[in-house]
Amino acid sequence: MSNIDAMSRVALKKITPDVSAAMGSLHGAAVSAAQDAKVEPELLELIRIRASQINGCAFCLDMHTKDARAQGETEQRIYALNAWRETPFFTERERAALALTEAVTLVHDGHVPDAVYAEAAQVFDEEQLAALIWAATVINAYNRIAIATRMVPGAYQPAQKKN
Repeated sequence: MSNIDAMSRVALKKITPDVSAAMGSLHGAAVSAAQDAKVEPELLELIRIRASQINGCAFCLDMHTKDARAQGETEQRIYALNAWRETPFFTERERAALALTEAVTLVHDGHVPDAVYAEAAQVFDEEQLAALIWAATVINAYNRIAIATRMVPGAYQPAQKKN
């Protein structure tokens, strides 16, 4: 039996600050790439929420639903995101990004099928596709970090918008 409490998990930022900083830099670079490619911040939040739903990451769901609301996303769309295919609430562009996000998140189940990629390539240019793939990859990594270290949801608040 370990001397570590069953609920206690490693504090990655404290123990491996350089790796944590590198992850933050990767996130920042992915956000910059999306901005440069003119991918809407609201779409990035949908990607983050959807991947976090699939992965069961409560911490990231708490964070990104709050961020989405702060950017003007509706409760109806957030609630329906888990069943986006069954709703009329999402645009063709959003649907393509969500399908690509699901394929990247569930890469073990189909290896990002050609049909999913082709659908996304019809509504996004290469720079935007690259940004979407990075966004999905980064949130999947963050989901794994938050789940593995049992980060507790609830306290996060979005930054106030500057006027």
